[in-house]
Amino acid sequence: MKAPRLFVLALCLILVPSFILARPADPRPSLGPAHVSLNGAWKLFYFPQGKFKISNPDQLKTHGLTPIEAMVPGETALDLSRKGILPADLFFGENITKLKAYELYEWWYQREFATPTGTAGRKLELHFRGVDCLATYWLNGKVIGESQDSMIDYSFDVTGKLNANAPNVITIRLRSPIIEAAGKEYDPAYTVKALDTNQEANWIRRPPHSYGWDIMPRAVTFGLWRPVELIVHAPQEITDMYFTTIEAEGNHAKLIVTYQLATELELIPQLRLRLVARCGDSTFTHVQKVQFPVGRMEIDVQNPKLWWPRGYGDANLYKVTTELLQDDKVVATRDDTIGIRKVDLVRTEITTMEKPGQFMFKVNGVPILVKGSNWVPADAFHSRDAARYEKMLALFVDLKCNFLRSWGGNVYEDDAFFDICDRNGIMVWQDFALADAVYPITDDFLDIIRKEAVAVVRKLRNHPSLALWAGDNEVDGAYLFHGLDPAHNKINREVIPEVVFRCDPYRQYLPSSPYISPEVVAAGTHKLMPEEHLWGARDYFKGTYYTEHTAQFVSEIGYNGCPGLSSLKRFIDAEHLWPWQNNPQWILHSSSTVGDPYQNVVLANEATELFGTVPNKLEDFILATQITQAEAMKFVIEMTRLNKWKNTGIVWWNVIDGWPLLNASVVDYFFNKKLAYYYIRRVQEPVCVMVDEPKDWHCRVVAGNDSREDASGHYRVWDADSGETLLEGDYATKANENLELGTIPVFHSGKRLFLIEWTANGKKYANHYMQGMPPFSLDQYRLWLPKIAALEEGFDAASIGK
Repeated sequence: MKAPRLFVLALCLILVPSFILARPADPRPSLGPAHVSLNGAWKLFYFPQGKFKISNPDQLKTHGLTPIEAMVPGETALDLSRKGILPADLFFGENITKLKAYELYEWWYQREFATPTGTAGRKLELHFRGVDCLATYWLNGKVIGESQDSMIDYSFDVTGKLNANAPNVITIRLRSPIIEAAGKEYDPAYTVKALDTNQEANWIRRPPHSYGWDIMPRAVTFGLWRPVELIVHAPQEITDMYFTTIEAEGNHAKLIVTYQLATELELIPQLRLRLVARCGDSTFTHVQKVQFPVGRMEIDVQNPKLWWPRGYGDANLYKVTTELLQDDKVVATRDDTIGIRKVDLVRTEITTMEKPGQFMFKVNGVPILVKGSNWVPADAFHSRDAARYEKMLALFVDLKCNFLRSWGGNVYEDDAFFDICDRNGIMVWQDFALADAVYPITDDFLDIIRKEAVAVVRKLRNHPSLALWAGDNEVDGAYLFHGLDPAHNKINREVIPEVVFRCDPYRQYLPSSPYISPEVVAAGTHKLMPEEHLWGARDYFKGTYYTEHTAQFVSEIGYNGCPGLSSLKRFIDAEHLWPWQNNPQWILHSSSTVGDPYQNVVLANEATELFGTVPNKLEDFILATQITQAEAMKFVIEMTRLNKWKNTGIVWWNVIDGWPLLNASVVDYFFNKKLAYYYIRRVQEPVCVMVDEPKDWHCRVVAGNDSREDASGHYRVWDADSGETLLEGDYATKANENLELGTIPVFHSGKRLFLIEWTANGKKYANHYMQGMPPFSLDQYRLWLPKIAALEEGFDAASIGK
């Protein structure tokens, strides 16, 4: 009798559906699974949930319902927009609010497809990469499954269920998450939310921001937002590979590789695995006899080409081909891309003035001065995310970011996102998609989170850019600031770390961002956290809140800046362009769903702090707020660098928005850059000359070197108005160190602009420093701006604010 075919789920030893299996990267068609796309035009039926008593697809016809065309991947709101039922531009004016009328609807997707040839005897799966959200699935009139999490993949075994001589019909019903949430029980602890407008978010696994956030609109979406496909499995497959580096220093690295196979048990004695990895002229090979469908390899690599974060070396990637051989015949192959690197996070539970703590990333044994930004939703409609990845991440690369934090109010980005980060040396801190709330800790909800975590970890764990798993965004804070102990949170203290240990045991985990440890709770002040989000009152950016914080690592900090006039006109109508006060469109795009003008007030107040008054013309208001934001962001990055190793990183808020917004991004939704973009790009160069704040009547001038190479060159600092040289000379810095070049005498009462140029190993760079105390003159700064811009090609001062 033939032995049963074995499909193993052994690495994560918990019960999870088959969708957690990692998809092979670009398998060879004849030696791996085939992927048949079911994207494109579908039929879409919709109506208020419960209006018609429809329990199966056949009843759609009996009720005489007429569908519209829906695109997959897509969202129903975009389909209604294309049909003319909703406005063509959902981001213009107050159009986004029109979506609320459809939150209590149900939606039915349907399409036909033919059974591919050559599928007889093969295992077949319908694979959904993202369904928003509460779904029931039918194939040819029969239920094949359900799903309740919009942020992970689902697969359903349809072997033997396809029609051989007639079209197959897939039908998917999506229920209202608002109705579902209203039916849940809310004990007092589960009503704790940072935002009162999204109470319904707690129980339903959708991106938290979609119910409304201070950076995103309320847009409760529905749809098949990622691709749909039929997977035709091969007779034998390498179903999963896990790669991790446990040693990587000097001329040696050690890898741990685990694998899982789908094969006949009786064939095991004939099977071998052959792994070949190539990166340029570096190659290594490993051959191992198969003893069981699950196995482990330990591979020593001599003279490896290591993966490094941006600024510290090349992001070297190995193309790995793994072959399953039966005797000498290749019967299955799999291709993966890996980076050989070891990432460590050295951290303490608390920091005090007497005993400073730590929060430092090391890569391959080298301390990394982190300079990066928070990644927020790419779009309010996540089916459009993938089309924006390349252009958005190109901004991070141009800004010299070596790090990004994937914020926990978002979805989990797809492999294509991480592929770009892998290639460009951008380390990724990945929050789990939980934010600013006390979530249920019932057994049922914990099981949903457990399955979600397994799916996400298994999908993303091979990416070398992935540096850290974090349990959530600010959930510890939601507990503590409402008088609760975050130690009660079983999600980030028990469930998620257990999954990370089982499925990605060599990668570091942080319970929350920021993490409030038992030691911090006992001390009675959150100011003792080694990693912190610095928002505060949003007053003067050189105030003591920003300059005297005790955190070693700042993972959120930002300052507002108004988009340019051409961008404003693309999302605010002419009647509401100005003034900003009591302006419903400015409030909505700030982003508020309850009419709170807080962010608009902050925007105006921050500019008032620097210039002493709020300009009464729109063009001047735009310029003043962009200057304020630019100087603030430059300052907080420079302060991190000037206090190097006392401060080990800054992840500022944020590069670009997911919808048109009046807030803290340095590039607006339409990819138009604000002034801060150019200033940040200068001060995040690996080698940068900076001027420190005055102390004892003098300002230090410091060369910061955030790289693994020594640097040398010539520098000059001069007064922008008089042209007087204030400090000049040659310098030579050691790798990964700061060097004080000299001091410049100053008075606090002075209002001066210093211009800075330097060369580093043959290339020229520039910076500036605004010396003195506010208020400054906007007219004077308007004269300074062309001088600042002239230091760099491609920086057009006349375009700022336009």
